[in-house]
Amino acid sequence: MSFTEIEYSVADRIATITLDRPERLNAFTLVMRGELIEAFDRADADDEVRAVVVTGRGRAFCAGADLERGAGTFDHEASKHVLGDREVFEDGSPRDGGGTVALRIARSLKPVIGAINGPAVGVGITMTLPMDVRLAADSARFGFVFARRGIVTEAASSWFLPRLVGISQAMEWAATGRVFNADEALRGRLVSRLYPAEALLDAAYELAGEIAANTSSVAVAAIRRLMWSGLGSPTPWDAHRADSALMRILGAAPDAAEGVTAFLEKRPAGFPMKMSQDLPAEVPLWPEDQGGII
Repeated sequence: MSFTEIEYSVADRIATITLDRPERLNAFTLVMRGELIEAFDRADADDEVRAVVVTGRGRAFCAGADLERGAGTFDHEASKHVLGDREVFEDGSPRDGGGTVALRIARSLKPVIGAINGPAVGVGITMTLPMDVRLAADSARFGFVFARRGIVTEAASSWFLPRLVGISQAMEWAATGRVFNADEALRGRLVSRLYPAEALLDAAYELAGEIAANTSSVAVAAIRRLMWSGLGSPTPWDAHRADSALMRILGAAPDAAEGVTAFLEKRPAGFPMKMSQDLPAEVPLWPEDQGGII
C-alpha cells in the first residue's frame, strides 16, 4: 500500500509516522484513517522496528476532522458506502473513524511516542491518547472541541482521557470545548514534557532510541500490554496473575539469560528473541477483539 496522506519511514530501528496534509493542517480523513491503521500494522510486523514516533508535517500536528464536507461532515450515513467490514459493527452501523485508529494504536506491540509539533484539536488530540508518551512543542495548542461542534468525544477518549488526566480535568476540557496552550496541557498531565519546536523530534528520537538500544522487544511488548490492560483490572490480583504467568515464561527464555549475562559482563545486551516468533500467547490481547472487528 502506498501512502498519500501520511509518510512512513524506518531508520535506526524507529518507525516514524508523519501526518502529511500540511496544506490542510493535517486534517483527518477516511483515507488518513486507513493509512494510519496500515502503518501500525507494518510497524508491528517488522522485527527491526522497536518504537514508533508519530508527528505532523508543517506547523500543525492535526487540526481535527477535515470539515470540507460542511454540515454533513459527521453524518456517517453519507460515507457508509466506503466502509469495509472491519469499519462497521455487527449490526452494520458504522464505527467512529477516530476510534478505529485509537484502538489500533492501543493494541500496538511497539511503544508509541507522540511528538505533537503544533495544534492538536479534536481527533488530532484524541488519537494520541493511546500513545504511551506524548511530547509537545511549547507552542502547541490543544482542544477537545466536540461539544462546540454538537457531537461527543470520540476515539474511545471517554475511556482514555479520564484515566490519563482524571475525571475532573477531562470533563473541564470536554465540557468547555476550549482550546488551551501547552503549559496547561503539561499541568493537566496530558503531555509529559515540552520542548522548543525545533528540538521536539530530536527528543522523541532520543527516547525511542533509548528503548531500541537497551531493551528486549518481547519484554517491552509484554509490559505495554500488561500496563494498559491493567487499567481495567478490578484488583491488583488480576495484575499479579498476569505478571506471574509471564515471569514464569520469560524468566526462562533466552532474552532473560542474555539480559542477566550482559549485566554481569558489563556489556550491552544483544537480545536474541523476535517479536514475530517469540511473543508468548500469555501476553494479554488488549483491547480485546470484539467480534473480529478491531
